[in-house]
Amino acid sequence: MQTPYSHTKATLALAKASFRSIMRSPSAVVFTLAFPLIFILVFGFLGGGGTKIDLAVKPGSDLNNPIIKSLQKISVIRFSKSTDLSAINKGLEKGDYDAIIDVEKNPAGLPAFITNVKYTSASMDKGSILKSILNEVTYNLNTQNLKPTITEIQATTVTARVYRQIDFILPGQLGFSLLSTGVFGTAFVFFSLRQNLVIKRFFATPVRRSSIVLGEGIARIGFALLGALVIILIGHFGFKFTLIHGATTVINMLVLATMGVIVFMGFGFVVSGLAKSESTIPPISNIITLPQFLLSGTFFSVDAFPTWLQPISRALPLTYLNDAMRQVAFEGAGLWDVKHQILILVLWGIGIYAVAVKTFKWE
Repeated sequence: MQTPYSHTKATLALAKASFRSIMRSPSAVVFTLAFPLIFILVFGFLGGGGTKIDLAVKPGSDLNNPIIKSLQKISVIRFSKSTDLSAINKGLEKGDYDAIIDVEKNPAGLPAFITNVKYTSASMDKGSILKSILNEVTYNLNTQNLKPTITEIQATTVTARVYRQIDFILPGQLGFSLLSTGVFGTAFVFFSLRQNLVIKRFFATPVRRSSIVLGEGIARIGFALLGALVIILIGHFGFKFTLIHGATTVINMLVLATMGVIVFMGFGFVVSGLAKSESTIPPISNIITLPQFLLSGTFFSVDAFPTWLQPISRALPLTYLNDAMRQVAFEGAGLWDVKHQILILVLWGIGIYAVAVKTFKWE
């Protein structure tokens, strides 16, 4: 009796063959592992950019006073515009803010103002800089106004986790790795299979089209997750990348990575369908990947971009993947806590696969 043809076995066989092919591809290894690790090494050792002190002003604090006005003239201090005290306190604990300041009039008359400052242990180096600045500002104001004395400073410190440069950079590089794997890998593979008539040969067998797509998808997702795991572990053990809940955090990050690479593979299918020759794949792929690589918070926070550019950045799928990764890794958020980011990724996935169905060519 003849054994029935198994589409499951066919799918797994295609996935196995494709995974071996990916592992032997230098370009796949470079985009998935080498480039992200190089950036992680550079930023892990060197850090990045000039020093900026993020200072939040307590809602309700008196802003019409010489202390705040003097601080506003200092270029290294960046004031927060938040009016939510609860959000500010949470940001202080996470290291999003380096300190919170509250200037209030002194009912006793002398000094004229009381300056309350709460620092965070997450950025003690910036706290020390701010202390020096406040001491200098206070000294200058009190010297210029001997009677009455302008202010005295009362300071406390909130204990918090140290937020390192690697905690921002690694999720961004992980997102870049997934984007490159999903777009370039998928586009080149399916275009090559079509051009070399491999898919046409598949059609002469009982293999279904869905098995071909699933087999390639499983292989690419497996390779992407393997690369993601390597990046996370090197970041954690080599550069103290924060994994707040240990193995649980790693699993959540890999779940997000799976969602991300599936969405990005949709872009790859679109590129594969649009490309007329192999030489046109890189420019089309770069049109998709380069803006996301530069504008999705890979190297710098989206908040640091000009106001007119931020809406564009917040429309890109990689922005939401990077944001979700950072919240899960450093803040200890669960998948339900980043449901907004996941929803945006799902919507992007639905949209891009709808386009892929229209543009993808089998022959």
